[in-house]
Amino acid sequence: MIVKDGAPVLARCLRSAAPFVDRILVGDTGSVDESAAIAQMFGAEVFAVPWEEDFSRARNQVLSRGRCDWVLVLDADEMLDASGGAQIRKLIEAPEIFAYHNPRWNYMRDASMRLAFQAARPNPFVLEESRRYPAYVPLPTTRLFRNYPGVYYEGCVHETVTRRLAARGLATARADFIVHHFGHAEDTDAERKKKNDLYHALGEKKLQGDANDAQAYIEMGLAELENARRPDAALAHFERACKLSPQSAVAWLFAGACLVRLINLPEALERLDRAASLGLRNAVFYQTLGDAHFHAGRYGEALTAYAQVAALGEASPLSEAKLGACEVHLGLLAEGIGRMKQAVSDAPNFGELYDMLAAGALLGGDVELAAQTADARLSLGNLTEFHVQLAAVLQAQLREHEKAQRIEADRDEVAALS
Repeated sequence: MIVKDGAPVLARCLRSAAPFVDRILVGDTGSVDESAAIAQMFGAEVFAVPWEEDFSRARNQVLSRGRCDWVLVLDADEMLDASGGAQIRKLIEAPEIFAYHNPRWNYMRDASMRLAFQAARPNPFVLEESRRYPAYVPLPTTRLFRNYPGVYYEGCVHETVTRRLAARGLATARADFIVHHFGHAEDTDAERKKKNDLYHALGEKKLQGDANDAQAYIEMGLAELENARRPDAALAHFERACKLSPQSAVAWLFAGACLVRLINLPEALERLDRAASLGLRNAVFYQTLGDAHFHAGRYGEALTAYAQVAALGEASPLSEAKLGACEVHLGLLAEGIGRMKQAVSDAPNFGELYDMLAAGALLGGDVELAAQTADARLSLGNLTEFHVQLAAVLQAQLREHEKAQRIEADRDEVAALS
């Protein structure tokens, strides 16, 4: 592994792997905490690795010191479950396989989140350490591979060995052992923003190194869409990826997602149709398809799309709230309002759910519920002028004029919460 200031979580990681590995190599890229001492408690060989704004370069320096036949790669904020060691020891007995692609479960604090092309799923709590988190997003990774000439990491960010394995024509297989990742759930918002900013800067550097790397365009598109929240900039990256790799269903899906946010719905549906024709029909696809139909006023079609998310077993408070909004628009007021209230109850810190419930309550004629919801929304932060005005106007409609005036008077203080 490489590590920097991983002291709070490093022991958890090494404790999960130390019983079955033969050697632990830790390249420290500049820790100022107790990371080195903690690693040495587990018998690790710790050495300094200069940080040169390149994750592959750092990882490859650790790989260059490898002497074992197989390499297992973990990060400090990850761990294996109790069955992982036995599974891995069995896997490396296969003489014809050079690497294994395994799932990485990214735990989330909010069941309505997504990561890359996957939506969050309910946490089955196979790991006691994950019990605090309601959901996880599974994504593929390649963490177990032979120590073999020509197999090394590429890419200054979102680094991988998979291209080298393919270039050498080496056989790979899928494996079931899980790498459990806690970074998204445990990082503070400031820590996550710092990481996202670093990944964004390195993503731009990666594109400068290879302007024809479709995967790099997808990675930058996701950074622009999900972190920077610039759908127009993201769209340019995804469209470029579509041209470079027309069979990339993910590129077409997220081009469609950008166009939905830009309210270019006919073109959005064209991109989504292309993604579906390439076989991508997961929860993110159906949510995006539902959003396109909803913004176009086709509430029946939107309801059908959102219902598919639940049919896949990947329902979240957000997808349920969207389903409820469709029901309200279709005249099913009790069902829709009830579904949105449950979504707010399930994810009480997710501001968008309050916005949806307030709008649904207004559409259903329940001004009191709309006012209560808009008022509760003010305490969550990430506010706009609209949130303050809506809360004040609804209180005024209920003839709660003093409360309305107080909200207006406190607008500067409320806005500071965002």
